[in-house]
Amino acid sequence: MPLTVPDVPRSPGRRAFASRALGFAAALAVTPSLSGRATAQKPGGLAIRVTGPLSRYIAGSQTADLPDHVRELARLHILDTLAAIVACRDLTPATVARTYARAQSGGGGRHAATILGTREKASLTDAAFASAMTAHAAEINDFIPSAFVQPGPAVVSVALALAETRGRSGEQVLRSVVAGYELAGRMPKALGNENLRRAGVANHGVGPVFGAAATAASLIDLPESRIGDLLSCCTEQASGSWQWLLDVEHIEKAFVFAGMGARNGLEAALLVEAGFTGVRDSLDNPDGWMMSEAYRAGDADRRYLIDSLGSRFELQQTGFKRYPVGGPTQPAVDGLLSLLPEIDRSSVKSITIAMPGRWQAFRDAAMPALNLRYLSSIIIRDGRLDFVSAQSLERMRTDEAVRAFMQRVDIRHDPAQESAPGEARAESARVTVVDARGKHERFVPYVRGYPSHPMSRADVEGKAMDLMGPRLGVGRARAVVEATAKLETLTSAKRLVGLIAT
Repeated sequence: MPLTVPDVPRSPGRRAFASRALGFAAALAVTPSLSGRATAQKPGGLAIRVTGPLSRYIAGSQTADLPDHVRELARLHILDTLAAIVACRDLTPATVARTYARAQSGGGGRHAATILGTREKASLTDAAFASAMTAHAAEINDFIPSAFVQPGPAVVSVALALAETRGRSGEQVLRSVVAGYELAGRMPKALGNENLRRAGVANHGVGPVFGAAATAASLIDLPESRIGDLLSCCTEQASGSWQWLLDVEHIEKAFVFAGMGARNGLEAALLVEAGFTGVRDSLDNPDGWMMSEAYRAGDADRRYLIDSLGSRFELQQTGFKRYPVGGPTQPAVDGLLSLLPEIDRSSVKSITIAMPGRWQAFRDAAMPALNLRYLSSIIIRDGRLDFVSAQSLERMRTDEAVRAFMQRVDIRHDPAQESAPGEARAESARVTVVDARGKHERFVPYVRGYPSHPMSRADVEGKAMDLMGPRLGVGRARAVVEATAKLETLTSAKRLVGLIAT
């Protein structure tokens, strides 16, 4: 799949759009359903104390045993995030975030950090914020389907900002990233995906705050006795509503999914390092945040927060996006691309996509990378899917040939593809194309990259080269791949920052 990445012009200003936008969703952003992971609070679950185990885990993350397969996953997800940053450097969410960072603290100061993908500097928190916004400026970074979070942008951005300013090694960065993914993935599932939905709180705004904070605490060596304060600061800053579903230009979405979590989580760690205190048992206190009415019942599962902590890892629940589109749209895109050699693109009469879940969201989405009618149309028109067109709001709005072809694409719900209650949500699609030659059909039960069917190292490196090569050149892109592959040997992880700077 070619992923050409030339400079992308700033998208036009926000326009009014219909109230149906409430149904729009992003990668992994389908509103959680009880047909997915829904575990009732176990008897006695409210009595489980979680602060102590979490504190010991985070404080000990720099010396804990890490299995080789977890190390490998951490290296690959760091590479995947760096590639996303390089590819998305000039998209609007990235450029406006840099503008903000420059206005607040451009040039930096004593603790200045590089805004990843550039040679510009800003204060530590502003740089991490802008870097995370860049990493999620398009639908290409990693995701945890079971938690409805996308951890890489916030966690990796914070890790590299601190590595640069505190002189941390590749080994230390890798360990901090593992800890960050643990909290980012576990916290939403412990609170309950459905509980968060009913409360109007977006998982995407909760998990990354705790994940970034754990990463920062690991790298600045916060002692176990202070992690309770850290978690308390996170509870005050965990936020984000499902209003981001209304976003069209991907700016508010990048803020909620990435920039906000990076800034708030890092700031929580820095506040505690400076002496701030909080309600140290806020996750256990009967009157604390996690024990509030919203998270006491329903599908809350406090035990999940600490179950097998340090031996079962959320990185194993984290997927890669094979294509530069929203997560639930990937099977349909994969199916249509695989049919291209069989069909006559010039005579396509109709395309029908049957899928599980909230199919309407991907039929009507105003965001290009989530709209299956638009994505299908550009695949047929161009004979491929490239990074720029997949994100182009301008093309979706102004390309009359594409807009006309969209009327031939139908998105339908297929109940037969739904998962049984309690099972992982289905990620599949059936694509049917009718052309002058007849009917062509492809059923895609999954796309390689989902946790159940992971990408290989070769797959991830190939994707990274496709994303980074056009901007960095093949030589530098290969150097980034090689540096992450031997991350633990880097005495200074700052080298990664320089390798992706343009």
